[in-house]
Amino acid sequence: MRVIDLTTCVPALALGALAVAGACSNDQVALSPTPTLTLVASGLNSALYVTSPPGDSARIFVVQQSGIIRVVRHDTLLTLAFLNIAPLISFTGERGLLSLAFDPAYATNRAFYVDYTDQSGNIRLARYRVSAANPNVADAASAETLLTIAHATYPNHNGGLLLFGPDGYLYMGTGDGGSSGDPFGNGQDSTTLLGKILRLDVSGAFPYTIPPTNPFVGRPPAAPEVWAYGLRNPWRFSFDRLTHDFYIGDVGQNTWEEVDFAPAGDPGGHNYGWNRMEATHCFSPSVGCATAGLVLPVYEYDHSDGDCSVTGGYVYRGTRAPGLVGRYFFGEYCGAWVRSFKMQGGAATDVRDHAADFGSLPGITSFGEDARGELYITLQSGQVYRIASE
Repeated sequence: MRVIDLTTCVPALALGALAVAGACSNDQVALSPTPTLTLVASGLNSALYVTSPPGDSARIFVVQQSGIIRVVRHDTLLTLAFLNIAPLISFTGERGLLSLAFDPAYATNRAFYVDYTDQSGNIRLARYRVSAANPNVADAASAETLLTIAHATYPNHNGGLLLFGPDGYLYMGTGDGGSSGDPFGNGQDSTTLLGKILRLDVSGAFPYTIPPTNPFVGRPPAAPEVWAYGLRNPWRFSFDRLTHDFYIGDVGQNTWEEVDFAPAGDPGGHNYGWNRMEATHCFSPSVGCATAGLVLPVYEYDHSDGDCSVTGGYVYRGTRAPGLVGRYFFGEYCGAWVRSFKMQGGAATDVRDHAADFGSLPGITSFGEDARGELYITLQSGQVYRIASE
């Protein structure tokens, strides 16, 4: 398996006017205390994501692809579902209920947002509110559809993450529309909402407004919702809650998986290359592709060891594992591993494989972060683990 900056010094790779910075991995001094995993919940149906309302230190909410959101309170899985929209979704393959985001003002407006594929296969963004009578149960009748994106032709590459950024806007990841190789060219087409990360203001007029600082405002025919493009399937992305740096785990095609990066305060509008490139390698055409204007990943790895799909994660900012603070965690769905690195000077450095710490974790669907900054890992088989230390 080839990995950029994993164990040796890799020189900077110049591509056109841009470059992927090489990095030297430091000697693998053991982290202290030793990282470990704590099982928080099990028996879930296709656990896909974990998050918490702002300031809620008692609960995490687990998204199940089957259409149900469950509550874990003080490490106890509650029996009653928080939300059940199974009748509304298409639950097959990569389709289903994909994400959950609580409004920054959730304590007062009780609003949260879900991303799912509806029964026609289209991507749907909807807002709900928690019931006034029970904080552990949502009001299913409060549903409001804010956005529907046509995605019926192919079932794969739906994207799926919703995340409020430090600017208060809602970020939404969408896949390129599916099939293989992006046959519709959505990734490089700034006029479509597929193969993108969108940035929406959901705090005002219904269904949403366009943040005035979005990079394509006033630049038709580009869609003003677009914050970043040239993405294949940005399944999971995150902001560092301390620095506000932005990380994207973009799932590759035949050979290469990648992690992309934008520093705090970045204005957006970047083209991350797909389907012209797969990570730092030409894809269409396979040689001699135009690279000018593309932003290339800070980390990539190939499929030679049976890997198949990157699962982007978070920078650890919790207190349970002090030796991990400042490290960006990500994983591999088929390879069943977790790795981490530190961003320094715009490059991924000190890359570590956590197999000795966490063991094999088949089917890593997501990482999640609670209100305190602790990190969680969800598995397709229904387990939720919290990262801690001995």
